[in-house]
Amino acid sequence: MKTVGVLALQGDFAAHGAAVERAGAKCVFVREREQLAGIDGLILPGGESTTMLKLLQYEGLMEPLEEFGRRKPMFGTCAGAILMAAQVSMPEQESLGLVDMAVERNAYGRQIDSRITEISPAPEFEKRTAPGKLEAVFIRAPIIRSIGKDSKVLARYHGDPVLVEAGPHLVATFH
Repeated sequence: MKTVGVLALQGDFAAHGAAVERAGAKCVFVREREQLAGIDGLILPGGESTTMLKLLQYEGLMEPLEEFGRRKPMFGTCAGAILMAAQVSMPEQESLGLVDMAVERNAYGRQIDSRITEISPAPEFEKRTAPGKLEAVFIRAPIIRSIGKDSKVLARYHGDPVLVEAGPHLVATFH
C-alpha cells in the first residue's frame, strides 16, 4: 500500500487526507521534516499561500520539501500550486520552484468572485482516470500564465491552463 503525505500546516488538508484514503492509500499528515522519509508522494493542499509559506519557513520545511520534490511526486492544489511554481507574481513571493511555470496569485478575483464550475479534461488525462467532466472550485485561485516546454496541460478554464503535469508533479489551480 502506498503512503501519501498531506502537508498539514494550514488549508484544506483534512479533505485531501480523506480523498487519499478513499483512493486506497495510507495518509500521513505531514507537519515535520522527519515525516517526509516515510511517504511515497506529497500533496500540498489549497489554503492561503502566504500563510503556508510563512509556516514552511518557520518550521524549516522549505529545503526538505524542495529536496523531496526532486526525488518524489507532489500534487499542489490552488495554494499548493503557487508554492510549487518557479515564478509567483501579484505579489512576488518565494516558492519551491519545482514546476516550470509562472502563476499570478488571486487572478480570478476576490473571495466574492469564487465559483464552482465543470471543466473538460484533455483526452490523455481521461485515459488515465474516469472519463467525464471535473468539478472545479476556484476560490481566490491563481492563473497559470506560462508553463515550461516539458509540461502538459491536462485541463483549461477560459483558455488558461488549470491542471498541469510536469514530470512526476501535478498542479491544479482549483480545489
